[in-house]
Amino acid sequence: MFDAIVIGSGMSGGMAAKELCERGLKTLVLERGRKLEHVTSYTDSLRPWELPNGGGIPEEELARDYPIQRQCYAVSTATQQYWVKDSQHPYQTPEGKPFSWIRGYHLGGRSIMWGRQTYRLSEMDLSSNARDGHGVDWPIRYADLSPWYDKVETFIGVSGQNEGLPQLPDGKFLPVMPMTDGEKLFKAAVEKAFPGRKVIQGRCAHLTQPQEHHIDLGRGPCQYRSLCERGCSYGAYHSSLSSSLPAAQKTGNLTIVTDAIAHSIITDPKTGKATGVRVIDRITKKAKVYEAKVIFLCASTIGSAQVLLNSRSAQHPNGLANSSDQVGRNLMDHVYGPGVAGVLPGPDTYHRGRRPNGLYIPRYRNLEGDEGAGFLRGYGYQGAVMRGGWGANAASGPGVGAEFKERNHKPGPWSIYLGGFGEMLPDPSNRVTLHATKVDEWGIPQLNIDCTHGANDKVIGERILEDARAMLKAAGATIVHESSKLHPPGLGIHEMGTARMGHDPKTSVLNKYNQAHDVPNLFITDGAAMTSSGCQNPSLTYMAMSARAAFHAAEFLKAGTI
Repeated sequence: MFDAIVIGSGMSGGMAAKELCERGLKTLVLERGRKLEHVTSYTDSLRPWELPNGGGIPEEELARDYPIQRQCYAVSTATQQYWVKDSQHPYQTPEGKPFSWIRGYHLGGRSIMWGRQTYRLSEMDLSSNARDGHGVDWPIRYADLSPWYDKVETFIGVSGQNEGLPQLPDGKFLPVMPMTDGEKLFKAAVEKAFPGRKVIQGRCAHLTQPQEHHIDLGRGPCQYRSLCERGCSYGAYHSSLSSSLPAAQKTGNLTIVTDAIAHSIITDPKTGKATGVRVIDRITKKAKVYEAKVIFLCASTIGSAQVLLNSRSAQHPNGLANSSDQVGRNLMDHVYGPGVAGVLPGPDTYHRGRRPNGLYIPRYRNLEGDEGAGFLRGYGYQGAVMRGGWGANAASGPGVGAEFKERNHKPGPWSIYLGGFGEMLPDPSNRVTLHATKVDEWGIPQLNIDCTHGANDKVIGERILEDARAMLKAAGATIVHESSKLHPPGLGIHEMGTARMGHDPKTSVLNKYNQAHDVPNLFITDGAAMTSSGCQNPSLTYMAMSARAAFHAAEFLKAGTI
């Protein structure tokens, strides 16, 4: 018997485990995938000529095993070990409604491959449902999360700069990564042409100046290699393997079991409490039950919904914690896809290294006092202005003599890319359900994922493109490529919402502590808990909710109320 079980070892599970262990709880982390070791399991030391096929996975293999995962930019022979084979992990979608479920099953989960952009939700984001009537009201506000944002940012290390923007709250930052000279010019041009818009440096979970607690965990400063999706042997960016799980292990309270696929959560019909987790061994396919006093479900938005729906019993015929019929509903991802690329006139200066970060343009539509945009909510942009290397000139064609030498004396031109992330409205018809007959190779029902963009989402996609085009033109850029296509939901890799928080047990799954209304000792702190999506990258919010919920769970256990 453990004090706590955490299902999942990624961004949320790792942080929950750290906080529970530091509160003195003997904690078991269950990971459905294989074990990875920090440093030794990574491929960031491989040189280009050591990668099979120059990093490219053969087309036949991609088509057969990775038709969905291949849509992610980070899939290559250097990272192939981190992505699931779609051929081994099928799910169903309705005709004409694709959903791109990007995932990796291994210790640390997607915290190994995440984009590391780290932003807070604002008061405006947490009150948006109440203001416009879409979804249900969040049971928390910014004041509830703010101290936990502080705690998590300090622990993981986030480089950034305070800007004083109410729609993007400031944080506890390490020194900011500097903008390139091209980005400084773009910033000046955009902010002059469009008052109210701000171009800032991205806030990312990279150590620019490690603090003592980072060094104690063996973490070092960013080396500006931009090989992050391979895993970082320096521990320069936050992941469960480099950061939260080692911190949990230092307490002596952590046990990790890998290759343990969560099948269902077991409850006591007399008390209504969860008593344990039934798992299927990934390799032997044998079942086993682990017991605990409190359970944290952090299996990812869709994975957590699957576990809840599969935890059916006489007391919970529609799945666990589902008296509201909201488990699996309100699936969201950010509106993603539209963007613009161009060539920007810039100074004859150079920049060193491959900075694993870019610029950010915080939301500027539908802010307080400016709500006449013709659609609800808003969007922000991520991008970069970088100068091409010497190879850009060499690739321009063969040559000989003085002209050829001169052409290769300078780097290439300045290029710019700007792409948007927009808020997707919660919609109960966007949902995850269990397939009636199809199961996976471990006997767990496959999922039906039925999710599509609504009318407001599509308008946001159009406006993202329009505004990006206008900002590049204002900066004097020559546009060389535009994408107007909305990627399928899921490809933003920010899926959330399938077990939302709310005030009312009749319309929500979780209360203000991320505690299930129906099951008092069950907490869900991954993206499933999100009541709306904002337009910011959500991982920091997941971690803040995980730390906060772990604190309250430990207090509830101490008080004997769960």
